[in-house]
Amino acid sequence: MVNNVLYAYNHGMQVASHTWSHPYLTSLSQDQVVSQMSQIDLAIQRITGALPAFMRPPYGAFNDGVLEVAASRNQTVVVWDFDSGDSTGASPAQQMASYDSLVARRPNTILSLEHEVYETSAHEVIPYAIQKLKGAGYNLVTVAECLGMQPYQSVSAPMAQQAVSCTKYLISIPPSFTDFFNCMKPGNIPSTWHC
Repeated sequence: MVNNVLYAYNHGMQVASHTWSHPYLTSLSQDQVVSQMSQIDLAIQRITGALPAFMRPPYGAFNDGVLEVAASRNQTVVVWDFDSGDSTGASPAQQMASYDSLVARRPNTILSLEHEVYETSAHEVIPYAIQKLKGAGYNLVTVAECLGMQPYQSVSAPMAQQAVSCTKYLISIPPSFTDFFNCMKPGNIPSTWHC
């Protein structure tokens, strides 16, 4: 998992916070939410040297308490507006049809959610979606680029790899680091345009 995060970061992908053990944050106390966010941010910082400026709550579930904790940590909460359905059992054909329908509607922006832990998402659906979206004139950019914000609060040298602690949560809950979460917008929109 550490190598996957480092690979994504080193190849220009935005790494954002997603909690330590993937709980429903709305069911936790504020102290528990702080703990979830602090632990994952520390791990990301140790691996990459970067402190994320964005977080996506598991299951898209958040409330005022979660927003308050995120704000106190200087993080922007971001959720998707398009889910391919891979995590709920949609077949690759169904996911591709969803992308066809989405592109036909021509929304100004698309914040999509896919999970690379599903083989078909990573190797069938994502390449199809990229081709389809680019063919329709969309540019694929990070969430930070789409919003005109910095992806990280700070960036420094990563800590030594042996200092990084990977528990079962980082290994068994892959969305903590590696969901595909992209912002697409039509190519003719100025770079200062906000999603």
